[in-house]
Amino acid sequence: MKHEMTNGLSNFADNLQDKIDRLNNPTVMGLDPILDYVPDQLRDYFFEQCEDPAMAAGLSILEFNRRLIDATADIIPAVKPQLAYYEQYGVHGWEALRQTIAYAKSKGMIVIADGKRNDIGSTASAYASAILGDTELRPGSRQEMLGADCITVNAWLGIDGIEPFLKLCRENGKGIFALVRTSNPSAIDIQDLKLEDGRTVYEAMADKVNEWGSDLIGNCGYSSVGAVVGATWPQQAAELRARMPHTMILVPGYGAQGAGAADAVAGFGPDGRGGIVNASRSLMTAWKKHKMDHESFDLACRKEALEMRNNLRRALESRS
Repeated sequence: MKHEMTNGLSNFADNLQDKIDRLNNPTVMGLDPILDYVPDQLRDYFFEQCEDPAMAAGLSILEFNRRLIDATADIIPAVKPQLAYYEQYGVHGWEALRQTIAYAKSKGMIVIADGKRNDIGSTASAYASAILGDTELRPGSRQEMLGADCITVNAWLGIDGIEPFLKLCRENGKGIFALVRTSNPSAIDIQDLKLEDGRTVYEAMADKVNEWGSDLIGNCGYSSVGAVVGATWPQQAAELRARMPHTMILVPGYGAQGAGAADAVAGFGPDGRGGIVNASRSLMTAWKKHKMDHESFDLACRKEALEMRNNLRRALESRS
């Protein structure tokens, strides 16, 4: 079901929350593949077929992703490919990314491009067009490139670098997640610094995100302008929820980075909604945890995804 804004366009936050509600699973699968994650037999097949090793790498990763998507599309609402993992393989990696996005969308999954883009003016507009919108190829002719539904952005350059993305949120029903409180340990070096007015840097950023998304709040009560808040900072996540009551929150840090389900849902809204938790390595390499054959990586991923879903459900139930 597509949710309509007052201008008749689809609202990203409504679509994402609807998908989460229907599957009863606030999980996004991070697709951050490296060749070592691909089983030897699958990888060797493409390297034997292709003279160009970069092409073989791209095809291997694409097939790996397709099998992960096939294994989880009925239980996980969204995927989050990290662009750098594809860019390192050049044009063939970029093509694997493009086809991964198209395949995920064909299976009904929402796609969050993890690009953390950060620039201003025409450069920011070019990033927005390439990842979320369409690009002019000749006068009067435009074509969608990656076609993601949403992108992560680094908003430290201020509204100049965010406005081109907001434009596509308003006009095309797209979404963004701005970095507010990241999950890495050294985040405290910058994000915890105190400003003259007593706020921390991350609190000031949260206030800006809350402001930028005020005109994009959907029927679900949350905005298409979201925030990234790491699961490794549960106390701050709860405090940030109070500062951003209508902000959809993307939560990295679950699983391989050490955060548990209770940590991951600390920043969800009082209604138990308004958040989505990312897991990447813990899903892609789940065959190790479950002591399954590497060739069964997709079945292991499904097993881990179901376990993660159940853990998140229990954590949300215990809050109520």
